Amino acid sequence: MTAIVAPAAAADRGPITRLGGRALGVLDELGQFALLAARTPLALGRRGVSARDIFVQFESVVVRSSTIVCITALFTGMVLALQTVVSLSRFGAKPYTGSFVGLAFVLELGPVLTALVVSGRVGAGITAEIGSMAVTEQVDAIRAMGADPLQKLVLPRVVAGTLGLPMLALLADVLGILGGMLIAAQYGIGSNFYLQSVIRVVQVDDLVNGLVKTFFFGWVIAMVGCHMGLRTTGGTVGVGTSTTRAVVVASICVLVSDFFLTKLLMMI
Repeated sequence: MTAIVAPAAAADRGPITRLGGRALGVLDELGQFALLAARTPLALGRRGVSARDIFVQFESVVVRSSTIVCITALFTGMVLALQTVVSLSRFGAKPYTGSFVGLAFVLELGPVLTALVVSGRVGAGITAEIGSMAVTEQVDAIRAMGADPLQKLVLPRVVAGTLGLPMLALLADVLGILGGMLIAAQYGIGSNFYLQSVIRVVQVDDLVNGLVKTFFFGWVIAMVGCHMGLRTTGGTVGVGTSTTRAVVVASICVLVSDFFLTKLLMMI
């Protein structure tokens, strides 16, 4: 009788056990991420931080990502203006196209689109690079030589991501607004009037609020990429898995944090 009941009870506990294991795994990931995030700023006060490494990563984040950011912002601004001018024409409000496009880009589209693009390119690159070093034991070799992987691998990428993303977002704002101007001109809205409406409606506070969020976006993208890379196991298959997870997690963090940061900035 006992032999019959025990397997059934074990089967009933199966889904609960798996759910508990996943929950513990998530908590472990969050704890490891929090430790890495707390230890990284402390590396700034130590000797051995290479300015050259920071500039190399800065070039990777800003310069190499500028092309795809520019293309994304330009065509997003064009399609936004196209949809806006057609929709507003139904209500006789076509002249407000510039104001709408300017506010939309400065407050949301510029920062968020830039962060998502950089997450797909830079975040994946960081994870793949550090993950490859982890599975080939190069990270362990750095520790064996008495160096700190946080100073050599994590800190330069976090600094470059945090400071580089606001520059890309500002570039995206400019190109998105100019892309909208190209479309607005085709519907009878003069370039001077378009730009004046943008300048009149978009205030400095709006620009600052949008750019402030990008500092956090850049930080979280770099931190997630470094965290996933350092915890990579399983050879080349593990590198691919970690890269995919890093992009997904970083993108979700950007979208979720965007709401809370926007709410917080509106309360200040």
